[in-house]
Amino acid sequence: MNITNTKQLKESLRSGAYAWPGGYPLYFITSDCASLSFDAVRENFRSVIWSIRHKVNDGWRVVGLDINWEDHSLFCDHSGMQIESAY
Repeated sequence: MNITNTKQLKESLRSGAYAWPGGYPLYFITSDCASLSFDAVRENFRSVIWSIRHKVNDGWRVVGLDINWEDHSLFCDHSGMQIESAY
């Protein structure tokens, strides 16, 4: 899913870290192709919102949301924590 504005980001956060139906784990993608966990986006919410509003490519501009299907080596680029895999 593409995220082009702050409303879409807020809706994604409210929906939770798992896709419905299926319960697959989700993660955010930034404009510089970094992966961010839901916790990292929540903790840095102001920076993410600012970057989206001003279209700044500073590492915080979230542009997408995706399911981590099978990548067991996917880690959050901010926290270093592993992002759960669906399989």
